[in-house]
Amino acid sequence: MLPEEVFLSHSDNDREFVSHLANVIRDHGIPAWYSRTDILGAQQWHDEIGMALNRCDWFVIVLSPNSVESLWVKREVLFALNQSHFAEKIIPVLYRDCDYEKLSWTLSSFQMVDFSKNSNDGFRDLFRIWGIGYRNP
Repeated sequence: MLPEEVFLSHSDNDREFVSHLANVIRDHGIPAWYSRTDILGAQQWHDEIGMALNRCDWFVIVLSPNSVESLWVKREVLFALNQSHFAEKIIPVLYRDCDYEKLSWTLSSFQMVDFSKNSNDGFRDLFRIWGIGYRNP
């Protein structure tokens, strides 16, 4: 069940972690759409996000106190929850402990991948969902 492309939904305040997450996913041969690297300066970011959400086949939501307060993350999550192509393909990634039900009460029903204590364990669990082994860089 290897993804064709993963959409990374996150708060820009968590960019250091999300940049690392995107790089490790890409290093394992999986394309990852990450706004910091995939939206070029002159592009219409709203349109780019919409095209990526429609194109990507997996949705990873990075959960943190920053993301649960983000209006854009909430919009992306609500969009993903209503798209059939993301059915069974939404992965909440717990970066920092937070009240993630503020984004959606449904997130607790998804398989959570916990990065909050040990990132290597988080990566192993994430890649296990996709049926690939984690190679620690």
